[in-house]
Amino acid sequence: MGQQIALVDDDRNILTSVTIALEAEGYTVTTYTDGETALRGLTTRPVDLAVLDIKMPRMDGMELLQKLRQNSELPVIFLTSKDDEVDELMGLRMGADDYIKKPFSQRLLIERIRALLRRAELEQRTAEGGTAQKTQGAFTRGDLVMDGDRHLCTWKGDPVKLTVTEFLLLKALAQRPGLVKNRDQLMDAAYGENIYVDDRTIDSHIKRLRKKLRAADPEFDRIETLYGVGYRYKEDE
Repeated sequence: MGQQIALVDDDRNILTSVTIALEAEGYTVTTYTDGETALRGLTTRPVDLAVLDIKMPRMDGMELLQKLRQNSELPVIFLTSKDDEVDELMGLRMGADDYIKKPFSQRLLIERIRALLRRAELEQRTAEGGTAQKTQGAFTRGDLVMDGDRHLCTWKGDPVKLTVTEFLLLKALAQRPGLVKNRDQLMDAAYGENIYVDDRTIDSHIKRLRKKLRAADPEFDRIETLYGVGYRYKEDE
């Protein structure tokens, strides 16, 4: 059986066409037409990734994501309407990994799905008790400890729960403290060289990353913004 994808959208034409495209790529697809049904289904039948429409009846994508994030770091891609910039930013701050605007290319959606699943694969294998090749390793940067093989992050000994995207962004910054990473470099670190997302996506992920680290330590200030340039991780003092 292929990797499991959940599609949640009240547009049955989108569900049908995207399902056909994903199944042709070897994925197993489950569809839902509203958030309430999706929440029940995803609670009892976990999947590897979910694609959520924002505007749906009964429970919209925002509320569904909020409820999912209470117990899961499931990779999530939002589908948004052309002018829903506020919804996009809110969704990313709440924990979505990516978003795609409607109307969208099915090939683009498939590439985004592949990128997220590749990044989540090692975490999934470890969580399922399987053996994973040591490809990411662990490193310590002052009070920060990151273990890529186990997808673990701690700050001053306290665990910080990060999505795959947040983990990769923090790792890219912390591995080279003092050096500025522009948004294109951070996109490559988190999404791969062949996947494009706009600047707001990276900025929103960084904001959520800071928020989570400040929840562990209100004085956390290691991630600096250099306006018009990018971000850097402060060197140890």
